[in-house]
Amino acid sequence: MPTGSLPTGPLRTDPLRIGNASGFYGDRFDAMREMLTGGPLDVLTGDYLAELTMLILGRDRLKDPKQGYAKTFLRQLEECLGLAHEKGVRIVANAGGLNPAGLADAVRELADRLGIPARVAHVEGDDLKRRYPKSVTAHAYLGGEGIATCLRAGADIVVTGRVTDAALVTGPAAAHFGWAPDAYDRLAGAVVAGHVLECGTQATGGNYAFFADHDPSVLRRPGFPLAEIHEDGSSVITKHDGTGGVVDVGTVTAQLLYETSGARYAGPDVTARLDSVRLTQDGPDRVRIDGVRGEGASGDGARGDGGAREQSARGEGVCGEAPPPTLKVGLNKLGGFRNEIVFVLTGLDIEKKAALVRDQMETALTEAKSRPAQVSWELARTDHPDAPTEETASALLRLVVRDADQDAVGRTLSGAAVELALGSYPGFHVMAPPGKGSPYGVFEDVYVPHADVDHVAVLHDGRRIHVIPAQDTRVLEPPPEPPLPEPLPSVDAPTRRAPLGLVAGARSGDKGGNANVGVWVRSDEAWRWIAHELTADRFQTLIPESRHLSVVRHVLPNLRALNFVVEGILGDGVAAQHRFDPQAKSLGEWLRSRHLDIPEALL
Repeated sequence: MPTGSLPTGPLRTDPLRIGNASGFYGDRFDAMREMLTGGPLDVLTGDYLAELTMLILGRDRLKDPKQGYAKTFLRQLEECLGLAHEKGVRIVANAGGLNPAGLADAVRELADRLGIPARVAHVEGDDLKRRYPKSVTAHAYLGGEGIATCLRAGADIVVTGRVTDAALVTGPAAAHFGWAPDAYDRLAGAVVAGHVLECGTQATGGNYAFFADHDPSVLRRPGFPLAEIHEDGSSVITKHDGTGGVVDVGTVTAQLLYETSGARYAGPDVTARLDSVRLTQDGPDRVRIDGVRGEGASGDGARGDGGAREQSARGEGVCGEAPPPTLKVGLNKLGGFRNEIVFVLTGLDIEKKAALVRDQMETALTEAKSRPAQVSWELARTDHPDAPTEETASALLRLVVRDADQDAVGRTLSGAAVELALGSYPGFHVMAPPGKGSPYGVFEDVYVPHADVDHVAVLHDGRRIHVIPAQDTRVLEPPPEPPLPEPLPSVDAPTRRAPLGLVAGARSGDKGGNANVGVWVRSDEAWRWIAHELTADRFQTLIPESRHLSVVRHVLPNLRALNFVVEGILGDGVAAQHRFDPQAKSLGEWLRSRHLDIPEALL
């Protein structure tokens, strides 16, 4: 079988316009049509996969081996395939999930039925289930070279399994510009653009900390983002004219910090240096991404000439380095069974009511033949004194149990709770009666050498091209801490106790069992304050839940940003539902609501 990449063909220098039409499985259905009709595009991408999605698709495939892919993508294509063909837009999506070959066949059948000529290719090799047989799913995160190989061979549609989200952009960019695998700075620029695009409308005002600064009508229906990528790896993030939302330095910063950690953002193709990224407003709804090279930055050329450092009028691109020697593999396993009951506590004596029912339930569970292996309680004081409604007079006491035995979380729990209906605290009731308990998943990431994964591009004509594993790698190490800015003068400077969010934005998310909270400010003066004030210790003070966990702070001066990684706060990942907010989506907003002594000059 052939190995390697197809010839790159003539080098192109015209910008590549890549759009996004999906940030998750379940995103806005009409987005594909909106992006194809809203303005010019060369490539339209869709990101359908996440850690939890892989588990959901794994359970689908256990029921039907022909499934395992995102069926929504097919329904979108049924409406839009003719439109994409008419406009000459190529489509690249990771909707293949666990079965990219099956989805590719389904797309071909759809095209034949509609009478639309379409060259359909797919990428495979990420499935490592045989290596990890105890897992429901086991998938390596592949890079963009397989996608690039399919596109160079003339594919109109490329579907993949588990690739990195940014690979949906690096692959088309590498194919378009003829970048070699060691064009690290250029690839890094495409990775950053891809990371901004991957979550759809989160780059155009969705879930934005400073949403209140904008007219609500602007954010009612944000348009999906697109990137104009240049040959040197720099890009402009924008959206189609006339669509809702907003693209500014703030919205792009928020998404750039989302689900990242330190200055080195590692992937299978390249390690992008986020500390080299520079964002500038380039007009209404246009943000330019380029870079400032730092110590240790790699050189690269369009075809890997190693030394060429073309600097365009746009400025230098993002700094990139060789990828790490291993690929990340995501493992989804069944962790057991889970159940929960939420007791509603209304009016007076909330703490005493909680103590009574907790004591009653603990006694009943202890006396049961099969006490659940894990029992956790959480009291949410959502009640208000002298409340005008019963709901606002009520607190919620959540009991969560887990066990390998479904009966231990089903019959044992429901029996204990139901028997208290007439013999517990005054006003006893629950949000919903307990059920049988449901299975939950746990996520784990492991790492394997590049050569252990057979990354294959299956072309539209059936040829199988094996992608050469990364030859040049670099062990991932944290870079030296950058110097902090000069602190604000503190002598006699008045301060006011106020929420951090009056000065700083934040966006948070999950990576396995860890959460990240990216925090940024919008002025140099605010940066001089927050870089010294919001230390890891102060973060743990403001977020008490993190006090007994490891919190690592990363400093990104070019973005005026701090990125905090809270290790283990999500337990075994989102599918385990370890906490109230299992994906840490609101952790950043909680941080912004906490009060500090803030210089009045910043308020």
